[in-house]
Amino acid sequence: MSSYLTDDQQQIQSAVMELCARFPDSYWQQIDKERLYPDKFVQALTDAGWLSILIPEEYGGGGGTITDACVVLEAINRSGGNAVTAHAQLYTMGTVLRHGNEEQKQRFLPAIAAGDLRFQAFGVTEADAGTDTTRIRTTAVRDGDHYIVNGGKIFTSRFPHSDIMLLLVRTTPYDPNTRTTQGLSCLLVDLRDSRDSIEHRPIPTMLSHDPYQLFFDDLRVPVENLIGEEGKGFSYILSGMNAERILLTSEFLGDGFWFTEKASQYATTREVFGRPIGQNQAVQFPIAQAYAELEAASLMRWKAAELYANGQSPAFEANAAKLLSTQALWKAANACMDTYGGYGVTVEYGIERKFREARTPLVAPVSNNLVLAYIGQNTLGMPKSY
Repeated sequence: MSSYLTDDQQQIQSAVMELCARFPDSYWQQIDKERLYPDKFVQALTDAGWLSILIPEEYGGGGGTITDACVVLEAINRSGGNAVTAHAQLYTMGTVLRHGNEEQKQRFLPAIAAGDLRFQAFGVTEADAGTDTTRIRTTAVRDGDHYIVNGGKIFTSRFPHSDIMLLLVRTTPYDPNTRTTQGLSCLLVDLRDSRDSIEHRPIPTMLSHDPYQLFFDDLRVPVENLIGEEGKGFSYILSGMNAERILLTSEFLGDGFWFTEKASQYATTREVFGRPIGQNQAVQFPIAQAYAELEAASLMRWKAAELYANGQSPAFEANAAKLLSTQALWKAANACMDTYGGYGVTVEYGIERKFREARTPLVAPVSNNLVLAYIGQNTLGMPKSY
């Protein structure tokens, strides 16, 4: 990765990996086994300023670019850690930075930068709507200087560990005869005031990512917490999702390079029948193939990041980067598991934990089938398939 980075970014990479070295495999294995939130790790990232790297310096942040943030997230996963426990504070930031007003930035960003507030919860997905975001049913009705929110969300990760939540709601009813993306709005929910009034239930999954189902019953949110203009929240979310795709791609790449490094090292030192198993093409070639595809996906990631940093909306590049990186990651995970053989399924070696983590990106936060549909329809101009 370092060959594409500036000197400053190489220093970021080294500093993050040095921090991650304080949290070895045994730490993550314990977190996974007990299904805990890695509070100490997230606090260490916060104290070091890595979770505020995208906040402009005028608000107390690092003033970094999205490429800088990519370096941070890739380094975490490349070290064997798991950035998913904290990454939302980076990709939710894009919506506020690009579309929030100055009062909102002054009110929230300095406290986030100082580590006094965590901005980790993102409420978009609903059980019935799934990936069809235009069909969400959570409503926000204006009542004086507040919105009254009713409805619910699903797969809202890190809810108990966040002070602020970015919430997508309907401020006008869904109408199939009009532009269905209209009428959606973004609200900042201050959970310090309202957490106890939001019913939340944990969703057990194969990973300890702490997702929750939320229920809103006449939740009051000040109108001053509306991001941008009422009814235009869908475009704000899409803008933020481009950043999300780019940043998450960096995590997937970090995991993929972790797998290829582990597999290469083990294939070089593990001897069976009097020779290193990496001397066998059936072991060596899948690792090499995965590595080549990871590097190719990385280039698409850097292209998307550059376009985003220049104020553009790189929807194709961000989606393609996500698609290619998850496919390459899954190849790397399987190549590594095959290389380790029986040892790969044991907890001791850590492969099985990362293997489980490698499967989810193929379907979340967006299914690769939806990514392909987007490219086919919006980039190549083919008929809409859904």
